[in-house]
Amino acid sequence: MKQSIVHIALVVNDYDEAIDFYVNKLKFDLIEDTYQAEQDKRWVVVSPPGSNGVSLLLARASKPEQHDFIGNQTGGRVFLFLNTDDFWRDYNRMQLDGIKFVRPPQEQDYGTVAVFEDLYGNLWDLLQLNDKQPIPSKESI
Repeated sequence: MKQSIVHIALVVNDYDEAIDFYVNKLKFDLIEDTYQAEQDKRWVVVSPPGSNGVSLLLARASKPEQHDFIGNQTGGRVFLFLNTDDFWRDYNRMQLDGIKFVRPPQEQDYGTVAVFEDLYGNLWDLLQLNDKQPIPSKESI
C-alpha cells in the first residue's frame, strides 16, 4: 500500500489576503485558485517553490466557530515546518519582507531553526536540516 498526505487545510480569514502573504511574502507558488460555485468557496492551494510534497489548502472560515481557530490551529504550538536549502538567505529575505520572527535563529543538533508567525499568528519553523548521516550497514555495526 502507498499513501501520502497531499494537502493540509489552513483556516484563513480571507482568500486574497492569505494568497498575498503566502505568494508575495513567503514566495510560495499559487498552484490553484478555483471558484466552486455550488459551495460558494474557492479551492486555493499554495506550495513552497520547488516542493513536490504536501501543499497548503487555504480554507476560508465559513462558520463562526471556525473563526476562533484562525491563527491558533494548534493551541500555540509550532504548526508547520518550512525546510530550506539556505537558511540565512531565506531568513534575511523574510525579515526584509516584514515576516515577524518570534524566536531568533539557533543552531541545534539537527540544523538551524527560527520561529516565525504567518499573517494570522500561526507559528512556523524555518529550518535547514543538517545533511543526513548515512545509515550504518549491518556489516559495519
